[in-house]
Amino acid sequence: MDYLEGLNPEQKAAVKQISGPVMIIAGAGSGKTRVITFRVAHLVRSGVDSFNILVLTFTNKASREMRERITKLVGPEAKNIWMGTFHSVFSKILRVEADKIGYPNNFTIYDTDDSKSVLRAILKEMNLDDKLYSVNVVLNRISAAKNNLVSWIEYQKNDQIQADDISSNRPMLGTIYQNYVQRCYRAGAMDFDDLLFKTNELLKLYPDVLNKYQHKFKYLMVDEYQDTNFSQYLIVKKLAAVNENICVVGDDAQSIYAFRGANIQNILNFEKDYPDLKIFKLEQNYRSTQNIVNVANSIIANNKEQLKKNVFSEKENGDKIKVMRAYSDNEEGKLVAEAIVHERTTKGLKWNAFAILYRTNAQSRSMEEALRKLGTPYKIYGGLSFYQRKEIKDLIAYFRITFNPADEEALKRVINYPRRGIGDTTIDKIIVAADQNQVTPWEVVADPTRYLPGERISSSVSAFSMMIQGFQVIARNKSAYEAALHIAQHSGLLKDLYEDKSVEGLNRYENIQELLNGIKEFSEREDIEEKGLDVFMQDIALLTNDDNDKNKDADTVSLMTIHSSKGLEFPQVYVVGLEENLFPSQMSLNSRTDLEEERRLFYVAVTRAQSKLTISYATSRFKFGTLINCEPSRFLDEIDAQYLDLDLTAKQPANNVGSLHYDERSAWSRTDDKFTRPKPKATTAPPVKTTSILAKAHVVSASFKVSDTSNLQVGMQVEHERFGFGKVISLEGNKPDVKATIFFKEIGQKQLLLKFAKLSIVTNN
Repeated sequence: MDYLEGLNPEQKAAVKQISGPVMIIAGAGSGKTRVITFRVAHLVRSGVDSFNILVLTFTNKASREMRERITKLVGPEAKNIWMGTFHSVFSKILRVEADKIGYPNNFTIYDTDDSKSVLRAILKEMNLDDKLYSVNVVLNRISAAKNNLVSWIEYQKNDQIQADDISSNRPMLGTIYQNYVQRCYRAGAMDFDDLLFKTNELLKLYPDVLNKYQHKFKYLMVDEYQDTNFSQYLIVKKLAAVNENICVVGDDAQSIYAFRGANIQNILNFEKDYPDLKIFKLEQNYRSTQNIVNVANSIIANNKEQLKKNVFSEKENGDKIKVMRAYSDNEEGKLVAEAIVHERTTKGLKWNAFAILYRTNAQSRSMEEALRKLGTPYKIYGGLSFYQRKEIKDLIAYFRITFNPADEEALKRVINYPRRGIGDTTIDKIIVAADQNQVTPWEVVADPTRYLPGERISSSVSAFSMMIQGFQVIARNKSAYEAALHIAQHSGLLKDLYEDKSVEGLNRYENIQELLNGIKEFSEREDIEEKGLDVFMQDIALLTNDDNDKNKDADTVSLMTIHSSKGLEFPQVYVVGLEENLFPSQMSLNSRTDLEEERRLFYVAVTRAQSKLTISYATSRFKFGTLINCEPSRFLDEIDAQYLDLDLTAKQPANNVGSLHYDERSAWSRTDDKFTRPKPKATTAPPVKTTSILAKAHVVSASFKVSDTSNLQVGMQVEHERFGFGKVISLEGNKPDVKATIFFKEIGQKQLLLKFAKLSIVTNN
């Protein structure tokens, strides 16, 4: 038993309980992987045949790490343990038993692209509108059906499902599902969902097969049990039915994948399936400081549906959790980037000690731009850089060809996107003609009768040429934002993305809006004179360069969604965008169940931090080209204020009238499953408490009037509509390009170009 001496008492008790049903509730940073590893090793050392052990994980990385650790403890016997992801383990079983359900043993496994290709062919054959029946929408619908063990036959017979499809104007989904299944079957192929769906089918239809694996897998362990869906739950329950030596490990507070079909009830109700269940709670957090753990506890305490535990840390208290308020999303990026640089410089840390976590991918733009401006290396984790996403590159390609028609790559990218009837054959002819005549492809497009005599060229080519020429006129005469919006709309790109109602389509549409938001802010900047789209393009040219660094251990700041951060940890974490309708998301506000998942997501974000946690929010954000006022997230008011260090120097834009404040205990009126936001208090509301997350916004003075600043002098007091009151501390440059450095009481020092600043001179003192 010497090898167990490094475990704490609760960990050791969980490891030594090898028989009967066991649930290990593993709080964040509590050594979950270590416990699973030692428990499996203890099974083998206790005489259990390694061939009789099944360990199911959710990632290949987790299973590889566990096997390596187990091998160090028990030696080569570890290779005989059935260990892997649900999909890998059950595909192995299906290879052996496939003939029973009519598949060859060497069946093909389709990935997502394969599945989409099959569906495109089916939609084309059925002559269905591929906008209404988007491939992503159809595939998601089929995937959801399979994960809930609804076959195509049951799908077509279910009145509620059929009613839902009719109400969404997609009555043919059931037929598409049928054709898809039959097409895959004829090809001897299964998709990823089939690996679970067909395993359930196999165990249901063939009792002898079920009996075989029930007696083979005498001991089952399931990692991340809170993330299991109905299909996975049923397989595990069937396999464990004979011996009931099942151990599930997980944390209900980290259940964040409902959108993938995960069902938190699987772990919440596990005891109902096994009345003799033994429960072990791993509550000591070895990752984070006490203050971070205390904040996490105060957040998750607001969820009604949970398995109670008292997570604690024996590490030092550590820094309080800093809350930063910015007046815009760009300012938020600037504050975060500057804080990271400061922390790295003063504490001698590496860049990879820092992570920035956000709710949606679109939020990466302002963070990326701020980091780039400070020369800070970063890496997008689990996704592409904002400017490397296809939809962003597509719109930027339109910008590029507008200003430089000779840009061949841009032309090839957009000439038939969105589709306008210019096929590959025509494009090939254009490229060949350009090569033969030593001209650019654009010149061929602009004058096809000259360069392609006798060829039958679609009128769409001329229409495309005229469209681009129109963009050139607009770009020369309009602001960057007006030109960009015109191009996005009249190219058809914005409409194409808007009509894709899938989750992916919505994300792409939001990303385009985020790019337009960035251009809108650029157009309204007061510190630059030239604000054309061409200047913006020059400004972001460096942002589109991909460093192609494949080194996972590179010394870079990590940027990622909170969903992508699960399972990771960093010395310092910045959680950004804590605003109502963003985090929690707008879609979650009408359901208690959805809101509780959002809160669990916040809990996951907080518990990624080891030594320092910073939270930020903006009081205004551009959305669809319009500056909107933002309210701080309700989650901030749920944090015990004693653990917070508030930095609320940034102010609301002047058009946000009034002060908002919510008492920590009665901030939200609640019904069974709905939350109702109280109405904002008027400007005559009592003073905000110093511990409140929400500080009073600057309200522009009634006497405010833009002054003539030609004779502005150092020492004068001024008022700015957004930045509030400040003092002029220096002036530089010659008229009319004089720049003033002003120290504003609420947001600190700013440098403004006077001819654009719109200042009101308050006093000469």
